[in-house]
Amino acid sequence: MLSRDDSRSLYITGGQGGHGGHAHPHGTGGPGGTGLGPNVNINLHPGPASQQAFQPSNIQASQTINHCPPPSRIFQGRRDILDKMHYFFTSDVGIQHIYVLYGLGGAGKTQITLKFINESSSRFSDTFFIDASTITTINTGFKNIAVVKGSGDSLQDGLLWLASRVEEWLLVFDNTDDPSINLNDFIPQCNHGNIIITSRNPGLRVYGSHSLVSDLEEEDAVALLLKSAAQAATTGTMLTATPIVKALHYLPLAIVQAGSFISKSQDLDGYLTLYTTNQARLLGEMPAQTHDHYARTVYTTWQMSFDRLTQPAAMFLQYCSFLHHNGISEQIFSYASEYTFPSGWPSKEDLQEPLEFLSHFLGPSGEWDSLQFSNMTNEVQAYSLISIDTEKKLFSIHPLVHAWSQKTGDPEKYLSNMGSILGMALSARPHYDIQLGSLEICPHVELALQMDAEVALGFKKRYGLILWEAGKYKQYEKLLEGVLEKWKQVQGDNHLDTLRIMGSLASTYSGLGEHQKAKELDLNVLEKQKQVLGDNHPDTLGTMGNLAWTYSDLGEHQKAKELILTVLEKRKQVLGDNHPDILHTMGNLARTYSDLGEHQKAKELDLTVLEKWKQVLGDNHLLTLLTMGNLAKTYSDLGEHRKAKELNLTVLEKREQVLGDNHPDTLHTMGNLASTYSDLGEHQKAKELKATVMEKQEQVLGDNHPDTLLTMGNLANTYSNLGEHQNAKELNLTVLEKQKQVLGDNHPGTLHTMGNLANIYLNLGEHQKAKELNLTVLEKRKQVLGDNHPDTLRTMGNLAWTYSDLGEHQKAKELNLTVLENQKQVLGDNHLQTLRTMGNLANTYSDLGEHQKAKELKATVLEKQNQFPLLTHSPSLHVSPPPPLPLQSSHAPSSLPPLCNLGRGLKKQTASAAAEPAPAGKAKATRKHVLQHNTRPHWR
Repeated sequence: MLSRDDSRSLYITGGQGGHGGHAHPHGTGGPGGTGLGPNVNINLHPGPASQQAFQPSNIQASQTINHCPPPSRIFQGRRDILDKMHYFFTSDVGIQHIYVLYGLGGAGKTQITLKFINESSSRFSDTFFIDASTITTINTGFKNIAVVKGSGDSLQDGLLWLASRVEEWLLVFDNTDDPSINLNDFIPQCNHGNIIITSRNPGLRVYGSHSLVSDLEEEDAVALLLKSAAQAATTGTMLTATPIVKALHYLPLAIVQAGSFISKSQDLDGYLTLYTTNQARLLGEMPAQTHDHYARTVYTTWQMSFDRLTQPAAMFLQYCSFLHHNGISEQIFSYASEYTFPSGWPSKEDLQEPLEFLSHFLGPSGEWDSLQFSNMTNEVQAYSLISIDTEKKLFSIHPLVHAWSQKTGDPEKYLSNMGSILGMALSARPHYDIQLGSLEICPHVELALQMDAEVALGFKKRYGLILWEAGKYKQYEKLLEGVLEKWKQVQGDNHLDTLRIMGSLASTYSGLGEHQKAKELDLNVLEKQKQVLGDNHPDTLGTMGNLAWTYSDLGEHQKAKELILTVLEKRKQVLGDNHPDILHTMGNLARTYSDLGEHQKAKELDLTVLEKWKQVLGDNHLLTLLTMGNLAKTYSDLGEHRKAKELNLTVLEKREQVLGDNHPDTLHTMGNLASTYSDLGEHQKAKELKATVMEKQEQVLGDNHPDTLLTMGNLANTYSNLGEHQNAKELNLTVLEKQKQVLGDNHPGTLHTMGNLANIYLNLGEHQKAKELNLTVLEKRKQVLGDNHPDTLRTMGNLAWTYSDLGEHQKAKELNLTVLENQKQVLGDNHLQTLRTMGNLANTYSDLGEHQKAKELKATVLEKQNQFPLLTHSPSLHVSPPPPLPLQSSHAPSSLPPLCNLGRGLKKQTASAAAEPAPAGKAKATRKHVLQHNTRPHWR
């Protein structure tokens, strides 16, 4: 980026003018030829020397006013902007063209202008380059135009000459950064001519077409660094340069400064390490050798803008520098202004400095004034020190400006005060504003914790709630353990808040898949709450609900059911039928019915809960979406896969909007949708989506988290459905080994994977292995789930299939008859699994030579298949394996956090588990297993 060197001024008389130029098509004469005297830049800034230079006696000194410096010798990139400018200035002949280049100082606006002029030199009759940083320099620039053109010696004379000269002249207003200057006063009022404006102020976009000048593309940034560092562009140097320009966030001026330093040291490899520990010094150091006349460093060019801000605006930038550089919202400050100073939390005296800062945005009666906030942010934005996404209404700060701004004041004070403002905002946040917490505030909370902001324990608990909502369970665990230790020291082991924090920690263990730890802590908390609060206190009931969910996590579904029924009965006595806590408990009971195979009960309860949540919270609240996901799971359990698909698509779209693409809950819904694709026979879609989910879960939750393992099992099923049985076998063996370590040998999830592996052995012709494994799974499922649970019946059906493959057709027949009778009672005559068993029994009749029975049973299956078109979307009941049936359940919290005094966190997870695919050739009974997760109460 070029500019005149402000530290030097040269005033000389130009030589004799050259020959006259060629005539233009418009009929006017061309510009004079190049002077024979020295060709120099003249400083147009005011001062005694410049005033003397433009006295009538020195008019000849102004004859170099038209000189425009060339672009930097190492100019790189910006082809998109340059092409847009070329197109703009050659279109719509007969009008005045105005183009605005705006952006952060150091981004290269002036350099782009000079490059454009260099590429278009033959197009313009005259080029006038005016320093527009002040009114005085603008006046001087127009006065010089008048003097050079012999039309007078004033601003108005210069404007008049441009307005009357119907030519393709180009006028450049460079560094038009002062927002108090009304530039319209200096734009020639005519319908001809061309104007380029460079500015940090995005408000000047109103004058014409425009381009934001921001960071370079990575390839151009690497080329710029190597050129400025005098390094050859080889494969090795480009690889070394790439992380350097990334650390410099692709800002041109920062890259040029880095290159200048490297050119002296000739140590390209060592620069990144040096920069990491000396960022401020390196970005504040003026290079000895430069490629242009820009006289400022990265930091000094921003300091110039910062110094022009009013004190409140400067403070706003400093406070924002201790938030994450992206996603800064007005709500953070407006919610903080509504903090009500609850007992035991920070008082007005404790928060004096944050309150004083927030007062700048309050009206006369103390209410939040969005106009005042907008005026202040507009002031900072006028220098491009912040930018705004007008669609999302979120502010951002360039990462280098962000780092620099942290050093402009007292870092410890601003960090602590901003940490308190975050805590105040989270305390006052309305319960329905989940998106603010999970998507917008979470990065700010993470930064505050990373920088170890010194804030009250109550505010740290608020931070924890945000981490929970955002699915950052590992970070939440670390924070909670620290808070719990300090809280015990202050309040003691049995204080109400201490017990609540312990309950939240149990929730976190569950979220991390450490269900046994969660169970032990839940039991400990429950015992103490019964002693301190009694059996019927809301906190006691909440912990009982949590313990029930932990039982479900551990596969102890009957215990879970009994405990949830107790909680529901007690809550109805205290709260009435329609209280949000009642709805949570009803939703959890529905999930437990599903776990126990009572799908019709689950469906009826899900529909009731969903209708009530919509009335209480609206269609898009996370708890409404949670219940919709549960209902989708129930539809799948009942074989209504098309309904499940539609509902899962709706839930996924809304969760992505509210929680983001990588939140655990969003990933669960993606897994559920993938499994629904399998249900409908769309196995390739299922494979691609499951692979995506698994990759993201490994990053977010870890390789050994139960949810990650369930997705791996589902992916193995999909391999099987696509005929990739060897891949399925290898992946299932990996999953099984990890599930035994994480969940134990008898957990329903482990048993599902064993069943999957048994069927894969069948697909690979390893019938004896399949038989032994199915016998083991059947025995364990009878112990854990009972004889008539759909999972138990499915295993019996798979074992019957194995008997058929081994030629033991009589055993297969007896077992299939038992399975069919029980499935009719449990699932109904027309359920997909019932029909599959009928198809398997028909095959067995054929194997035994009872062809008439086989024919009649096949006719019945075909008739029902035609009667229920949904079945035609699945593979044939007789010749290919049924699709894997995922588990898609999630639990609602024991009570609605936002309605409690200080709020409680939510955990809403749906997991997709492996269901045993039937071996090729016959159809086996399959269903989805549901590995439950829970939403737990936090601090009220």
